[in-house]
Amino acid sequence: MDTKSLRFKIIDGLYIAMMIIPVIIGIVIQVLTKPESSGITITGARIFFTIPMPIQNLLITEAQLNSAVVIVVILGICLFMTHGLSKDIKLKRQHLAEIIVEKIDAMVNENMGEYFKGFSPFIIAILALSGLSSLMSLLGLFPPTSDINIVAGWAILVFILITYYKLKGGFLSYLKGFTEPIFVMTPLNILGEIATPVSMAFRHYGNIMSGSVIAVLIAVALQGLSNMVLGWLPGALGDIPFLQMGIPAVLSLYFDIFSGCIQAYIFAMLTMLNISGAFPQDEFEKRMKKKLAKKEKVLQINN
Repeated sequence: MDTKSLRFKIIDGLYIAMMIIPVIIGIVIQVLTKPESSGITITGARIFFTIPMPIQNLLITEAQLNSAVVIVVILGICLFMTHGLSKDIKLKRQHLAEIIVEKIDAMVNENMGEYFKGFSPFIIAILALSGLSSLMSLLGLFPPTSDINIVAGWAILVFILITYYKLKGGFLSYLKGFTEPIFVMTPLNILGEIATPVSMAFRHYGNIMSGSVIAVLIAVALQGLSNMVLGWLPGALGDIPFLQMGIPAVLSLYFDIFSGCIQAYIFAMLTMLNISGAFPQDEFEKRMKKKLAKKEKVLQINN
């Protein structure tokens, strides 16, 4: 497709709108629905409405809405980055897309091995979803990573994948793993299995949530300190929280950007290491060889 054509530019504009409009909608909903408050307010995700369900009612919360916003934004970014790809690189975005793909492929290959080379899209999805969810706080929106339900859902998905690849070595081999190195360790091994998704969820949630709490507490403390130290200034100057200017923004660079991106990277690394570490490659290869031998034997009998 000609990158200079009107049609190409219109499609590009639609993809850019897909990245921007959901965020604007999220901000508008935040402004219209957030109740007024004074002082320190640290709460979880607000519940917008409830859908009656047979077993348990489904709560539609602020975290779910903002997660949907992040997913649509990621879709828009992917469509924009891959629009106009060609063998002869014409766009700077293609350079960037290829660099990202190469880096993720190298990271997956280094931490998981050749067998898991198809995991690159899954890992980049985790990085993007977690990182952008944490960065939502920069826009004044509730970050989905501050909701334990969201992060626990990711951890459960990873746990299902861990169990799936453990079963690649056979069900008996999977059960035998709970008795190693000795049989009396079975209860502890079962607890360790359950602890994997729990620790992944609480580590990610705890770091993001604690950063938000600390940032709010410091901002309020600086406001009080400013009134105490500079409250003697005449007129309206005494009411201006001078000490609150700038410092919370600097802290936001750490808690919202640096810490959020680091936690996304850690969650992705734990995902790769736990899944690849759970895969019993030797047992799997033995099973494959036995199946292949059986097939060859059946073919010989039939012939």
